[in-house]
Amino acid sequence: MTDCLFCKIVSGDVPAKVVRDSERVLAFRDINPQAPTHVLVIPKDHHPTAAELAAADPELLAEVLGEAHRVAVDEGVDGTGYRVVFNTGAQAGQTVFHVHAHVLGGRGLNWPPG
Repeated sequence: MTDCLFCKIVSGDVPAKVVRDSERVLAFRDINPQAPTHVLVIPKDHHPTAAELAAADPELLAEVLGEAHRVAVDEGVDGTGYRVVFNTGAQAGQTVFHVHAHVLGGRGLNWPPG
């Protein structure tokens, strides 16, 4: 997708602070962090939402979630707790329509969110 910010990050056209890079998944720091650890985990293939990725390629969705856990381990928040968030749709707060998981940790995360 030529106008997708995250596709441009995958292609290297837009810089990002990459923290993990596998064959099909990329993880990079959020430019507007909401917690000491705030990393976005995306599939390299373009899928607009988590629901569409789940329908098209459930194994890739599992890889995204697995990488989210590895980010938490690498960032040292796996023992204290972390949150993985998929915003799906504009009303849920999704602003970039390339599915992405937010990995948040390093501080108390209240409930309910938002």
